[in-house]
Amino acid sequence: MGLNAYIQGFNSLESIDRAPGYFKYQHHSVADHSFRTAELAQMMGDIEEVIGKQKVNWKALYEKSLNHDYTERFIGDIKTPVKYATPQLRKMIGDVEETMTAKFIKEEIPKEFQKIYTKRLSEGKDDTLEGKILSICDKLDLLYEAYGEIELGNPNPVFMQMFKESLETIKKFDDLTCVQYFIKKILPDLFKGDFAGKDKMQRIAFSILLMGE
Repeated sequence: MGLNAYIQGFNSLESIDRAPGYFKYQHHSVADHSFRTAELAQMMGDIEEVIGKQKVNWKALYEKSLNHDYTERFIGDIKTPVKYATPQLRKMIGDVEETMTAKFIKEEIPKEFQKIYTKRLSEGKDDTLEGKILSICDKLDLLYEAYGEIELGNPNPVFMQMFKESLETIKKFDDLTCVQYFIKKILPDLFKGDFAGKDKMQRIAFSILLMGE
């Protein structure tokens, strides 16, 4: 027993495609997504500390963002519409993932580190500031993935739906300074160029951002 299996898991994440089953101009792996989510979390954490004047637990934030999809090495990246088709199915998938993770930790992680990795590989999207930032950045990366496909002319409507659902989730956290900053200072730059789908994306964003106001 050692940490070799944990290290080999990084290669597994590199070979798992994001949004499987759809034609894409740009292919992204789960490993790519984990890195980008961590970078985005770093940026959003900076905004919370510098502008929002909130204290960020950086160790927790980095651990949550880097490891949030590590357990997909066991089950792959399941399409969001499938994963969330029913609460029962979502729970079943979660139970399978949790069981396989617990088995992996027991069999492959040395005992002196098992408590650490049990926490590290558990669900990171909780009610802490760091858990909320993770939830935001997970969808922020998906939003940019969808935007990239739309900008390149991918006609599949699933990417417009991904953009919409991602922004809806991000908007739910608009009590946080980093989300307010993203909406006011960053999001408008997405619509500066000319590309097919731009007008529809703007209408979607305008509609979502006006909700509840």
